[in-house]
Amino acid sequence: MKQVRLPSKSEIISSSSSSSSSSSSSSQPRQQVVASLLATPVSSSSPSSTYCPLEAVAATSSGLCPSWREIQGCTDWEHLLEPLHPLLRQEIIRYGEFVTACYLAFDLDPASKRYWNCKYGKRKLLEEVGMGGSGYEVTKYIYATPDVSIPTPNGVAPCCGRWIGYVAVASDNMARRLGRRDVVISFRGTVTSSEWIANFMSSLTPARLDPHDSREDVKVESGFLSLYTADEAASSRFGIKSCREQLLSEVSRLIKKHKGEEMSITLAGHSMGSSLALLLAYDISELGLNKVTSKNDSIRDIPITVFSFGGPRVGNLAFKERCDELGIKVLRIANVNDPITKLPGVVFNEHFRVLGGKYEFPWSCSCYAHVGVELALDFFNVQNPSCVHDLETYLSLLQFPDKIQIEREANLRIDDFIHKARDWLQSVQNLNMQLPVWRNVATNMVSLIPSQRT
Repeated sequence: MKQVRLPSKSEIISSSSSSSSSSSSSSQPRQQVVASLLATPVSSSSPSSTYCPLEAVAATSSGLCPSWREIQGCTDWEHLLEPLHPLLRQEIIRYGEFVTACYLAFDLDPASKRYWNCKYGKRKLLEEVGMGGSGYEVTKYIYATPDVSIPTPNGVAPCCGRWIGYVAVASDNMARRLGRRDVVISFRGTVTSSEWIANFMSSLTPARLDPHDSREDVKVESGFLSLYTADEAASSRFGIKSCREQLLSEVSRLIKKHKGEEMSITLAGHSMGSSLALLLAYDISELGLNKVTSKNDSIRDIPITVFSFGGPRVGNLAFKERCDELGIKVLRIANVNDPITKLPGVVFNEHFRVLGGKYEFPWSCSCYAHVGVELALDFFNVQNPSCVHDLETYLSLLQFPDKIQIEREANLRIDDFIHKARDWLQSVQNLNMQLPVWRNVATNMVSLIPSQRT
């Protein structure tokens, strides 16, 4: 597994400050800069409202078009991650916006007729979530059926299909800009209770997705596999087909429809959604659905790329190796402080299967392993710990790395000041002062400072 990190943000800050040192006399004081940034939230609204990567792609289409294969990972993003290439950065954000659309459009109102479904029709989806100019057309909604029965508040069948994402294809104009006909499949993360239970079904089970070769050594997490393959057929005559059947059918249809064109298949997901994206990528490749015949009768593969945001491990080492053999490209965008990216396999994973670099443990075949290349981010907020897994935080950190670093440095300085203030006040409080009023003041101040931090 390859792992890279964004450029050191302390280096970014220092380099930017050194480059502006010549004009420091006319610039505003650093304290004012920090104060103005702290007055503005990292992302007070949808990322698309402050930065539009879709427009950026259109503006730089001449740069993206000839290099799209490298951006999609044909060379495992070599020389594009350290430092992070601007085109790759905006493409990561762009595909992240497609995942954000899933969350914005998912109806969680128990009183709504569209509960657990998309709020909008296919033609209106991207427009309603602020992505009307994306250059893509939604062609299919995808539903997944958790194999877990939990009572619901409004009487909805506990094992009914939930809207999990959608398939979209680049329009003719967008295809010309991108240099190929891009098929995007986007998955949201865990939302419902049954999906959370599926996430914690962490036992490994053979994938067996290829009917001609079961590959018993290739194993994946049972909960993710169940969500990918379960359907409603057992409980309803007109039940929804499995997530797998829906996706394979639509992907095959689009490949056939655009036969002869340059194509790419891009899968993007957050959290649990990234697991489904990787399972689908493996499934398409294992079945050979992405193999097409060129004009000269040669067989070529449509490139398959997965952009994983805060995704957990999906399978064992054999699964990882098989994905590598099939040429599946996976870029895992992971916050180093995000616990979900450490699961499953907190102990037994790709880092703990070999002793001393020589001797492989007998249980190594049962160890989970990440697939692909990691782009490591680093963000944590003590006031809001849950943000470490939030997709909006991921995209904000990619969009504004300098701003996040300045906020972090400001918080560190505030923490240092608070600790020093507390130490001083406690020393004053411990003095055997003659005036009781000063003892009361010191006591009140010591109690007040922590409350101001929170």
